[in-house]
Amino acid sequence: MFKALADPTRRLLLDALFVRGGRTLSELEAVVTEYTEMTRFGVSKHLRLLEQAGLVVTRKQGREKLHHLNPVPIRSIHDRWIDKFTEHHTVALTDLKRQLEDTP
Repeated sequence: MFKALADPTRRLLLDALFVRGGRTLSELEAVVTEYTEMTRFGVSKHLRLLEQAGLVVTRKQGREKLHHLNPVPIRSIHDRWIDKFTEHHTVALTDLKRQLEDTP
């Protein structure tokens, strides 16, 4: 999953799907080509890697394949790697707030 998140184009695709899910390859290609010169094949390759990492899920609707963000793996990373490092700071800030509010 970290390999999938390491690439800026894949993060751009995830950001686009965060804003609005259910996008087609053509819609996502348009988003990517605003920032970089990439072919449809290149965008498709990035989407495939995101799917393999479990960050994107797809659903067929007629002839189109709609892409949706799957936030569960990202939340798992947050809970496992980020939350444990920020908990100490959050507790310290909460204690400071409480002390300042109790001071006359």
